[in-house]
Amino acid sequence: MEKPKDQQAESSHDAEAQDLGRQAHCMVLMEAALFVAGRPLDLNELCQVIGSRSKRKAQKYADALMHEYNGRSTALEILALKDERYVLQVKAEFTHLIQKLVNRPLLSPGPLKTLSYIAIRQPISQKRVIDVRGQHAYGHIKELKDSHLIMAEKSGRSMVLKTTADFADYFGLPNDITEMKKNLRKIFGEALKDEKET
Repeated sequence: MEKPKDQQAESSHDAEAQDLGRQAHCMVLMEAALFVAGRPLDLNELCQVIGSRSKRKAQKYADALMHEYNGRSTALEILALKDERYVLQVKAEFTHLIQKLVNRPLLSPGPLKTLSYIAIRQPISQKRVIDVRGQHAYGHIKELKDSHLIMAEKSGRSMVLKTTADFADYFGLPNDITEMKKNLRKIFGEALKDEKET
């Protein structure tokens, strides 16, 4: 027996309300995940956060959250990056005002030197990095991998190191390795010349 039209409309309205409630809940979860991560999250990670397999749904919710942030009068923003990634960050116009509140650098000098060595020469074998930077570089490499700034790929019996998309995002560099290395050569210019001379 078919339900009366007013009951059908009521159940349709209930379903819409449930969908809106689900979307709001997913958006809150995404916001929390982006805040806690402190780095860009891709759609696969956002799918895990909201408990869905649908990248389309995750993207819809992430775009809605980004749109919501654009409408707020706040110092924070959500940006859509290349490769279907999203990041929650402080707007550029506020970073210089809060810079002094950042207590510690992302990396201490040793790992930072190892990271710069890898970035300018990537892809580079782990063995070569250890030969040049010393045995302590094993710890640096582990820290850099744990921070999602580099990744290691097996090549025969050795590991080849290169930077990640998170590295490019964090330092404001292009994701393309060739372009990134050109930019880094401009930044490091004199230091690289000095190193060649010694």
